Amino acid sequence: MTITRIDMDDDMQQAALAQVQRDWNAAAERWHADRLAEVYTQDALFFGGRPGHSVGRSAVQDYFATYVGVIESGAMVLAEQHLAQLGPDCLLAQGYVDFSFTLQGGQQTRSRLRATLVLVREGAAWRIRQHHFSPTPEAPPLGQS
Repeated sequence: MTITRIDMDDDMQQAALAQVQRDWNAAAERWHADRLAEVYTQDALFFGGRPGHSVGRSAVQDYFATYVGVIESGAMVLAEQHLAQLGPDCLLAQGYVDFSFTLQGGQQTRSRLRATLVLVREGAAWRIRQHHFSPTPEAPPLGQS
């Protein structure tokens, strides 16, 4: 069996990343946990801002549902992203994500986190297979002496 590698140019890679960002933001505009989960693959692996590891779209939806009644709306901007093609329909994106949220009562928040995403194409849409966002550490995690 021969596997043909289809190299995506920079514009195609950026378009994939932009599509995922648009879909995520559309779902977060009124904080729909089910619509947010649809941005992820059925077998997604997810480390978000709460403790624990979410495995699978259903667990990702449950994670987003924990913010219902806390977050009214959200938006993310993927910034300083470096992209690498892992396969014909698979991209690795790593950089930063800038979040802005409107919380219950109208409070506005902003944060910048480190971001690693693995994107895969499913039909005409790109989805997130792996998601890891984390704060930048203040110091290397070398432990205590």
